[in-house]
Amino acid sequence: MSHTELSQLGQATRTPTSPEEAVLETVPYTRGDGPPAIVRFTCPEFTSLCPVTGQPDFAHIVIDYAPDARLVESKSLKLFLTSFRNHGAFHEDCTVMIARRVVEATKPLWLRIGGYWYPRGGIPIDVFWQTGPAPQNVYLPDQGVPTYRGRG
Repeated sequence: MSHTELSQLGQATRTPTSPEEAVLETVPYTRGDGPPAIVRFTCPEFTSLCPVTGQPDFAHIVIDYAPDARLVESKSLKLFLTSFRNHGAFHEDCTVMIARRVVEATKPLWLRIGGYWYPRGGIPIDVFWQTGPAPQNVYLPDQGVPTYRGRG
């Protein structure tokens, strides 16, 4: 899909009703010589629903990836992430589903995701997943999300 074929960017677009319905669009990327770039998306206000109670769950999601020939288009990613607001799934399932969908759409050289979930029942849950070792010679910063400390 080229940038002229994008159906969401620059258009009035409704939020998908589910992650399965959401479309992750991509644009071409020319990697060039040298080590790959690392692209980061941060979603500090991610929400989904507990599949048992239906109560909202909140997370800070950080996605780092080394694109190869495709970039994920950011508006489509935002709509995809927003589609989880009415989706019931456990923290682990949501985090890994996001990563796998980005991998499926972009076929990156490498991807990692950190899902930093706020406490439920007094226990915060952090979920990490990656496709394999990071590429050599890339600048890979810490995800910058501290462990949950509550009030203190």
